[in-house]
Amino acid sequence: MIFRYSILYVAEVATALEFYERAFGLRRGFLHESGDYGEMDTGTTRLAFSSRKLMTELGKSPGRADPGAPVFELAFETEDVPAALSRAISAGAVLVQDAREEPWGQTTSYVSDPDGYLVELCSPVQLPSAG
Repeated sequence: MIFRYSILYVAEVATALEFYERAFGLRRGFLHESGDYGEMDTGTTRLAFSSRKLMTELGKSPGRADPGAPVFELAFETEDVPAALSRAISAGAVLVQDAREEPWGQTTSYVSDPDGYLVELCSPVQLPSAG
């Protein structure tokens, strides 16, 4: 098995794709002609979006994300967390946690996207040496 994609249920797929392009510099993979499904090109694992409308039509009852009570987060790694945070906020992300240095040496910050999904912006994790 391979981990192929994660799908976020959103109000408007095209709007979500545009936000992730502007806020995080991701490249759009495609938007289906129906407008109800799209993907960001993020390497071998895709970040995908499906409309809540489509999921309802398929017999699902998608809930809404709540950044105050998240059940998961997306994490984007960058060398410059404050700059990435500024870009995300300029694109419409909502600040959840400002950039800060963590005790393990990583810089982290959190925003929520327009659909309420929690997104971490972080520097690379400093792994302990194997020696």
